[in-house]
Amino acid sequence: MMYAIIRNGGKQYKVKQGDIILLDCLNLEPKSKVEVKEILAICDGDNVKLGAPYVSGAKVELEVINEGRGKKVITFKKRRRKDSKTKRGFRRDFTRVRVVTIAA
Repeated sequence: MMYAIIRNGGKQYKVKQGDIILLDCLNLEPKSKVEVKEILAICDGDNVKLGAPYVSGAKVELEVINEGRGKKVITFKKRRRKDSKTKRGFRRDFTRVRVVTIAA
């Protein structure tokens, strides 16, 4: 099975053909195509190509499914005996994409 390790938004993702992943918000229309050329490694069975820092000539093609927002994450800080507390919420914006092809 062929897989690749890609980099997007400072994060690394291990992807196979047909996988659905959540990337940072790209502000693109559904059904549009995206090419990622920041490929850190490609593995095809026993054949492994590592990049320094990227594999030259490799690309992964992604298809945008939709955009959305994640579940709310609550951060709560309380300092005991100080009557001091902080409550904050955060929702991550994401773009859901499907891996169409991996080209070495």
